[in-house]
Amino acid sequence: MRILLTWCLAFWSTGLWAQDRAFWLKEMDKMCRPVLESLAHDSLMIKMPQRVSIRTDNKESRIKVQYVEVLGRVLSGIAPWLQCEEGNAEEKAMRKQYREWTLQGIRNSLDPSKKDYMRYDIAGQQLVDASFLAMAFVRAPWLWENLPQTDRERLVQAIRSTRQFKPGFSNWLLFSAMNEVFLAKYGYEYDAMRIDYALMQHEQWYVGDGMYKDGDSYAFDYYNSYVIHPYLANILVEITKKTKSYDGMWEKVKARNTRYAQIQERLIGQDGSFPPTGRSLIYRGAAFHHLADMAWRNALPKDLKPAQVRGALTAVIRKTLESPGTYKDGWLTLGLYGDQPNIADVYNNQGSPYLATAIFLPLGLSPQDPFWKDAPAKWTQQKVWQGQDVSHDPKIK
Repeated sequence: MRILLTWCLAFWSTGLWAQDRAFWLKEMDKMCRPVLESLAHDSLMIKMPQRVSIRTDNKESRIKVQYVEVLGRVLSGIAPWLQCEEGNAEEKAMRKQYREWTLQGIRNSLDPSKKDYMRYDIAGQQLVDASFLAMAFVRAPWLWENLPQTDRERLVQAIRSTRQFKPGFSNWLLFSAMNEVFLAKYGYEYDAMRIDYALMQHEQWYVGDGMYKDGDSYAFDYYNSYVIHPYLANILVEITKKTKSYDGMWEKVKARNTRYAQIQERLIGQDGSFPPTGRSLIYRGAAFHHLADMAWRNALPKDLKPAQVRGALTAVIRKTLESPGTYKDGWLTLGLYGDQPNIADVYNNQGSPYLATAIFLPLGLSPQDPFWKDAPAKWTQQKVWQGQDVSHDPKIK
């Protein structure tokens, strides 16, 4: 009887993690398929709606940049999954298709003779968008290894063309740095000063307890997760392979990464909701880009079980995508819970909400990784509001 019970419990827990991964894959596919399938068939600019914020600051420009924006954001989130080789037969078949679409789509986007050809030199926003694409290649070397040489050179030139745009004195410094890290990773000449300036300036902007200001002032929003922590971590992972100059900084940043991951996990409510504060709420689950990135890099704090983070992020995915108004004709709407146009910021367009793919980063982990394989575990807010005792939450310097 005991053996039978043990077997049943193992089967039950294995079934649950398999269901979670299948659910994540289904939601990722629903979000990304219209983008990458259309681009692979050279029809993205035909099919993608031209939608901007109701308070847009420049409609014409925002529409022009939405195509690089959607490409970079989609690929930066699913890159680890494209890099991964594991999964069941259905997942492997799906990945094979996505790899084909992605490579062909990138080629179309770089070919001046194609309808979906994308320029990177038409507006300052391209600096941002190029960096997300650069990060996709940093996260998934498979993409670079399987891109033809002609397209590699075109991509490098496109990334370099964004140097003409002066980044804002804010998290934008990290976008310039990521572009240079991409060049460095793949053996091209890069501007070390742009990387150094971004890193050193963010040291000046660190305010304590794992959080940074975004420029000269602190904002109570999710930019520490949308951009700052994931970019700092991924930049430092790569640049410390080139130089020992940042080893000391990297140790400090890792401690801050750890603390902010703890804060992020505690923000997730029992139902997957979280405080709707600050800019860029239409990025939905990307509010937890940092927590997802930490999980994917196997860098979670020791007090956060991978399974509890899986449960928390699964709840966020369900909550932010469950509204019937989340999609319109297959494309993400501008909102946090469904179509909520008043939430959108002046800079938002149809490509903007696809930063939501950032929450899918842990799909780059093997199905046998503890994140997926371990039995379900409650996250902090579930424990607290069900009367369970939880650990003390200390701050750091």
